[in-house]
Amino acid sequence: MTEDVWAGLVDPFVKGAYASVKGRVRTYVVHQHLTAHLPPPPAAVLDVGGGAGHQSLPLARLGYEVVLLDSSEAMLSAAQERMAAEPAQVRGRVRLVLGRGEDAPSLTGGRAFDAVLCHGVLMYLPDPAPMVEALCACARPDGLVSVLALNAETLAVRPALERRWEDALAAFDAGGERGVLGLDTRADTVDGLSALLAGHGARPLAWYGVWLFSDWMSLDADDGELARIAQVELEASRRDPYRRLSRVFHLLARR
Repeated sequence: MTEDVWAGLVDPFVKGAYASVKGRVRTYVVHQHLTAHLPPPPAAVLDVGGGAGHQSLPLARLGYEVVLLDSSEAMLSAAQERMAAEPAQVRGRVRLVLGRGEDAPSLTGGRAFDAVLCHGVLMYLPDPAPMVEALCACARPDGLVSVLALNAETLAVRPALERRWEDALAAFDAGGERGVLGLDTRADTVDGLSALLAGHGARPLAWYGVWLFSDWMSLDADDGELARIAQVELEASRRDPYRRLSRVFHLLARR
């Protein structure tokens, strides 16, 4: 069996990263981007590398039919636990599938989806091309492909703000970094990933920034302040020059 590298990271990921202000802001901002482009429910959505369902469950609550595919049994168990708190009609709209995202076309029986999501996964792959090919193969004609990737153009910002000046200088020409979960990550550019998607028949449609202000500071906010932070981040995600400075970018394409 392939080792589940995420097994020891479920709690830091689910109870740490996604439960933080930064994590909740990311979920909100990306959800707003998605719902601006998705067809109405009950459209079929494939969430590749969907982890514990932080993007899938809000869509299921809106009425979308979701297949959550992940290579980690531990992550899918966390998704199952989170689903248990949902009403029966929401649980009934989500199907969990274990397997590699690159094998998504066969694992889903060749089904064509109205939208295919792959958020925060490409950064952990040495080569994004096989995954992008699989994502595009799973989208129906006119279907949406949505990817979230580490921004190669802003890698120097975090070490500079942490006063790690040598690391910041090296980051200007780096191709990735050690992520907050302790794993090495690889970065992409909007232009490079757009060209890769286009090469597999998915025309770039729009792109947004994710995490500008909230990524560079430690935040502990109540729900009221969290809502204000999220609104500022959402506005920044849509505008130049702010979106170009974001730590992550959200790219959407139409097959």
